[in-house]
Amino acid sequence: MPLILYSDSSPNGFKITIALEELGLPYTLKHVQIDHGEHRLPEFLALNPHGRIPVLVDPECDITLFESASILLYLADKSARLLPENPRERWAAITWLQFHAASMGPILGQRVHFERFAEQPCPEAIARYRRLSEELFSTLDQRLTDQPWLAGSTYSIADIATFGWTHIARIIDFDFSHYRHLSAWHERVSLRPAVQRGIRLPAPATGP
Repeated sequence: MPLILYSDSSPNGFKITIALEELGLPYTLKHVQIDHGEHRLPEFLALNPHGRIPVLVDPECDITLFESASILLYLADKSARLLPENPRERWAAITWLQFHAASMGPILGQRVHFERFAEQPCPEAIARYRRLSEELFSTLDQRLTDQPWLAGSTYSIADIATFGWTHIARIIDFDFSHYRHLSAWHERVSLRPAVQRGIRLPAPATGP
């Protein structure tokens, strides 16, 4: 039975469509249109009581998951791919996956809110999240100084998770081009055919 993915065009959603396209796993895509409030419908809240995408359902195993990092780990475990076999690189991938979940997503998410969607400008918040964004871009740039992927020599779910946010950052002009290694990594990821397919599902992001 195919997996079922509930998603929308967002950084968190693109992480999972990219991973599924990379793995070639059969899945059915259900478009949850957040702009129309579909993430607050009772049938969706029954899947994720927090009302956020993505949600992955594996009918064969009777498993329902939300939070993009947990879904990525599940897909890597299910397919035995996208996590390095070498223990050092495997734990590096998990570490950078957690960095994306604990730092990158929250920081860039808040920056998007305060710069793009807040009803009243808040210069202090904008300045704070711009500074924190530069710090995380610098951290990623340093990690990628002498290796092609975040785990080391192997492309992994850590790269997919991080690209979900750098892809959106580029679309809405959060410029990180002055970080040479991070920019080169972003271009390497963006050239992968599965990535190009994944960022078109369920629809391409266009910015606010």
